[in-house]
Amino acid sequence: MSIITNSEGRNFHIIVNKASEGGYSGQCLELPGAISEGETEEELKINMREAIKLVLESIEERARANNERIIEIPLQQK
Repeated sequence: MSIITNSEGRNFHIIVNKASEGGYSGQCLELPGAISEGETEEELKINMREAIKLVLESIEERARANNERIIEIPLQQK
């Protein structure tokens, strides 16, 4: 498993699989729609960052179109 940090400082967990034909594939645990692949693990991480950004943008666009709010909550109470 890999952890990817995006530009906003949020971390995402990626399940990384080595493909039998070569290269790697990955899926984000927090955003199951964020899936990608790469020839190397480093390329996979770059591609996964882009996949995560695209899924988050899509979620935000859908929320705006439906007049919904997106809120952020911490996992631990203060």
